[in-house]
Amino acid sequence: MNFNLYLSALLMAATSCSAVVVFLCWKRRELPIAVSYGLGILTTALYTFGYAFEIVSSSLEAIRFWLRVEYIGIPFGTVFWMIMVLHYTGREAYIRKWTVALAMAIPIVTFVAHNTNEWHHLFYRSLTLDYSEGFPLARIVRGPLYLLHAAYSYLLFFIGTGMLLQMYWRSAPRMRKQVGFMLIGSCAPYGFTLVHLSGGLHTPIDISPFGFVLSGVFFLLGIYQFNLLRLAPMALQKVFESMQDAVVLLDLDDNISGFNQAACRAIPGLGRKNGIGLPVAALLGGQPEIRRIALGGDFSGRERIRDEASGLHYQVQLSEIHDYRSRPTGKMLLLRDVTDTVLSEERLLENARQLSDLNAFKDQMFNVVAHDIRDPIAVLHNLMELLEEETTDCREEEQEIVREMGGQVRNIFELVESLLEWFRSQRGGMNFAPVAIGLENAVLRNVRLLRSRSEDKGIEIRSEIAPDATVYADKEMLDLVLRNLLSNAVKFTKPGGRILLRASSSGDSMLVSVRDSGMGVPADQIHTLLNEDFSIPSEGTGGERGVGLGLTLCREFVRLSGGEIWFDSVPGQGSTFYFTMPSANAAEEDKREIR
Repeated sequence: MNFNLYLSALLMAATSCSAVVVFLCWKRRELPIAVSYGLGILTTALYTFGYAFEIVSSSLEAIRFWLRVEYIGIPFGTVFWMIMVLHYTGREAYIRKWTVALAMAIPIVTFVAHNTNEWHHLFYRSLTLDYSEGFPLARIVRGPLYLLHAAYSYLLFFIGTGMLLQMYWRSAPRMRKQVGFMLIGSCAPYGFTLVHLSGGLHTPIDISPFGFVLSGVFFLLGIYQFNLLRLAPMALQKVFESMQDAVVLLDLDDNISGFNQAACRAIPGLGRKNGIGLPVAALLGGQPEIRRIALGGDFSGRERIRDEASGLHYQVQLSEIHDYRSRPTGKMLLLRDVTDTVLSEERLLENARQLSDLNAFKDQMFNVVAHDIRDPIAVLHNLMELLEEETTDCREEEQEIVREMGGQVRNIFELVESLLEWFRSQRGGMNFAPVAIGLENAVLRNVRLLRSRSEDKGIEIRSEIAPDATVYADKEMLDLVLRNLLSNAVKFTKPGGRILLRASSSGDSMLVSVRDSGMGVPADQIHTLLNEDFSIPSEGTGGERGVGLGLTLCREFVRLSGGEIWFDSVPGQGSTFYFTMPSANAAEEDKREIR
C-alpha cells in the first residue's frame, strides 16, 4: 500500500477531530465566540477532507474537483479565525458589519479566482500531474492572486497572534495555560504552511493540512480541560476589573487567589505585586470585622459592617465556589461600599426625629392656644345669651345690636369648637368608644341646641325617627355629625322653611337623612363638597358664615364609625344629606358570634 493512503487516513482523522469541534461549537452557538470559532474550524475540515481525497486521486480532473472542495473553506478560514481572536481577547468593538464585509473582500476574490482560473490563469499559472512519487500528485505553479491570498492570510495571522501574545503576558498565571493552548492550536497550521511555501522542507506533499492534525489535538485538549468555548478570559477579566464592588477570591486554605481593582482600594496593602498567595488572615489584620467574615463559614447572607480603619461602611457577603462536580474549590468575598446609603439613612432618621419633635411642639402649642381661646369665648357666649334675655324690653335698635353681637360670638365659638374637634381627630386624641345609642334622643338633643337659631328664622325642624331606632356609634362623634348637618340645614334654609329628619334600617346599617327646603348646593361645589379636606365656606340665607370644617369632620367621623356619607341637591329646592352607621342590633349579633 502506498504511503499516500496512510496520509489520507491521517487527514480524515483530522477532519473527524474538526467535525467534533464544529459540533461542540454548534451546541454553544448562543456565544458569538463559538460561532466564529466553529466557522473557522469548519473551513479547516473542508481543507483536510478535500486534500485527503486529492492525494489519492488518479486524474487531473479529480484533483481539480477536490481542490474546489478545499477552496470552499481555505479563503475564509483566516478571517473567521481573526474574528474569533477579537472575541477571545475582548475586542468585540472592532467587529462590525462593514469591517467584516471589508475583511471578506480578498477571500471572495480568491474564491472566485480559483474557480475561474482556467479562464485567466491568475491564481495557478499551471496545474499538472507529477508521478515521481509513484502516485499522481498535483504540480502547481502559483500565480499573483495566489500570492495575494497568502500575503493577506499571513497579515491577519500575525496581527491575531500579536493579540494572543499580548493577552498571554497580561493574563494571570492560572489563565496562561488556556491562552497557550489557543496559541499553539492557531500557530500549527500556519507554521506548516509557511514551511511548505518557503521550501524549507523539500517534500512533494503539501504539509499544510497536517498542521490541522496538531491543531485539532490542542484545541480538543483545551476544550475539555479548560473549557475554551465557554470562557473568553480577557473579556471576563475586563468585566471583573470594571466591577465597582470589591471581590477577593480565596482558595481552600484561605489564601488569596485573585482580586479586582476595587479590592485594592478597599483593603490596604493589597496590590498587583503583593496579594496573590498571601493568607487573608494576615492581610486583614487591621480590619477585624472583614477578617471575621472572610474566615468564617457562614454563606447564608449579607452583613453590614463599619470598617474602623477607613470609616467606611460595607455590605459584606461570603459565597462558596464549586467546580462542575459541585465540590468546593474556594470562597468569594464581596464588599459593597454602602457608606452613602448609611449616611443618607442616618440623615433621614435625624430629619424624622426633628420633624417628630416639631410636630409634637406644634400639637402642644395648638392645644394650649385653642383651649385658652375657647374658655373665654365660652364665657362670653353664655353672657351674650343672658344679655339677649335681658334686652327683650329694650328698643328694637338695641335688640338688633345685641342679636348681631350674639351671632358673631356664636360664630367664633363654633369656629373654635370645630377647630378643636378637627385637631383632635387628626392627632388621634379623640377616643372612639362606640355604644348602642337611641337615635331619636340624640336627634332631639341636638335640635334643642339649635332651637334659638331656627326660631329666629321661623324654620320648622321635624323628626320622624322611630323611638326604637338605635345605632352603634361614639356618642360625641354622632352628636357632632348631627349638629353639623342640622346647623348647615338651618344656615342654608330660608326663613319659614322646613327641615325633616328620617331614619330607616338598611341591612346591618341605619340610614339617616337630613332634608331641608333651602337654597341647595351650588353647581360648582357638587363634585367637591365631600371630597376636599377643607370646603369653601358659603354665606347662609341669614348672613351666617362658616369655617369650612363641618362637613370635613362629618365625613371623617362617619367613615371612622364604619359608615358612608353623601347628598342629593337641587339648586333652589333644597338638599338631603345621608349617612349610615352600624345598627346596634347588628353590632350585638357580631359580638355574640365572636364569643
